[in-house]
Amino acid sequence: MKINKLFAGALILAASFQVNAQDMHQTRTAKIQFFSKTPVENIDAVNKEATSFINTKTGDIVFAALVKSFRFEKALMEEHFNENYMESTKFPKADFKGKISNLAEVDFSKDGTYKAKVTGSLTMHGVTQPATADGIITVKGGKISANSKFKVKLSDYRIERPAVVADKIAETVEITVDAAYEPKK
Repeated sequence: MKINKLFAGALILAASFQVNAQDMHQTRTAKIQFFSKTPVENIDAVNKEATSFINTKTGDIVFAALVKSFRFEKALMEEHFNENYMESTKFPKADFKGKISNLAEVDFSKDGTYKAKVTGSLTMHGVTQPATADGIITVKGGKISANSKFKVKLSDYRIERPAVVADKIAETVEITVDAAYEPKK
C-alpha cells in the first residue's frame, strides 16, 4: 500500500510536467544505495523500490523512495537507521526533483552513453537542499538507463551522529543511483 501511495505521489509530480507520453519514461524499481565507510565499520544499504520519471524532452527527472525500504546486512543496523537516524515514521520518504542541465548533449533518440549533469533539490529527513550530481545516461535499443554516484553530508539534512557511534558512521555518505526506464504508457 505504501508503495502505491509513493508511486501515486510521483505520478502527480510527473503529471505536472505536462508532456506528451512519448517523452516520459518511468520505473518503479530504481535502485538507490548508500555507503558509509569508516576505519571502524562500513555500512551498506540498498533500496530497489524507488520510483523515478524522466522527461526526455525537458530533462526533468524525479526520484522518490520510501526510507523504510532500505535493506541492510544486519537487522539491527536497519532498525537504528529507521528509528534513530532517519526517523522514518516522521519522515517516510526521500525525493529528488531536478533537471538535466546539459540536455542538449544527450540524444535520447540514438544509442550511446552520455555524460549528464543534474541539478535540483534533494529532500531527506524533512530537509530540502540544493543538489548537483554528474551521471551517465545510456540509450540502447530505445531503452534508457541512468546512473550516478554522489556524496551527501548528513549534517546538511539534520541527521545526527551521536558521539557514542560517531566513529562507526561517516559524516559524508556515498549515494549510488541506478534506474532502467520504460516508456510511460
